[in-house]
Amino acid sequence: MIVLGIETSCDETSAAVIEDGLLKSNVVLSQEIHREYGGVVPEIASREHEVQLTSIIEMAIERASISKLDLDAIAVTYGAGLMGALLVGLNLAKGLAIGLDIPFLGVNHMEGHLFANMIDNPQMEYPFLCMLVSGGHTQIWSVDSFGEYTLFSNTVDDAAGEAFDKGARILGLKYPGGPEIQREAMGGNPDKYNFPRPRLKRSEYDFSFSGLKTAILYTCKKMTDDEILQNRSDIAASYQEAIIDTLLKKLKKVHQKTNIQKISVAGGVAANSRFREKASDLSEKLGLQIHFPKMELCTDNAAMIAMAGYERLKSGEQSSLDLPAIPNLSLAG
Repeated sequence: MIVLGIETSCDETSAAVIEDGLLKSNVVLSQEIHREYGGVVPEIASREHEVQLTSIIEMAIERASISKLDLDAIAVTYGAGLMGALLVGLNLAKGLAIGLDIPFLGVNHMEGHLFANMIDNPQMEYPFLCMLVSGGHTQIWSVDSFGEYTLFSNTVDDAAGEAFDKGARILGLKYPGGPEIQREAMGGNPDKYNFPRPRLKRSEYDFSFSGLKTAILYTCKKMTDDEILQNRSDIAASYQEAIIDTLLKKLKKVHQKTNIQKISVAGGVAANSRFREKASDLSEKLGLQIHFPKMELCTDNAAMIAMAGYERLKSGEQSSLDLPAIPNLSLAG
């Protein structure tokens, strides 16, 4: 079975082809235009998707060495995400499905992330834990089988990716903040500033990064611009360390509760090299199997949507053509 995946939930325009569970192509175009605005502008994002999506799909099909007539189904993100951006991908996917007379599959963007690691890690077997760390979400799920997910941890305020973005802005760095903080932290002292590792009294598993963001803000308010510049590498390294320590501490707690040994990490923050390094240390210490996806599968991409769609197609599922875009779509319940 050959599935075309389409992803346009935010600021990546992407198309991919999965054949019998194997990735044949994955084309991702990141919209660099948002850098000048310091964040994603929804109207610009949807307009860019409209301009680029058709050529991105054609490129994915060509790289997979197939034709549109070879497709057995089309999978597309229908939520969560930006309404205008979602509609571009959803409407084009529906039109292609009608024109080719093949099934159409709406995929939850979050479910796609859960299965990103299965694309190049066939050893990922059920059950496994998935830590999803992105700009909008910081969660830990137990994935018991396809379609059976239990949410153990969520964020009560900022997600880890948001914490990176806001910290970068405070330090005068560009958007997106994760790569900028990582770059600035190289050579910095992660122990120079004692930023808090947030804990929540009402939930030992959930995340909170707003206090950490406040801590870096007040640290910088006590400095002149020159002092911030002189100490920026140390501040970035210390801030990054606090975020990563918090993520791994919660992951360890959920592992201890569930005793699940296989762990998948997904989302944009999974590309952070310090995160990967410290997760590897934790893996060796506790005897865990912690898997990170390839760099190109960390950020939003259509390969994970195609994989989730492929799993749904195998189960005999397909979506109705009146399926709406749902910006606040949840995977829980």
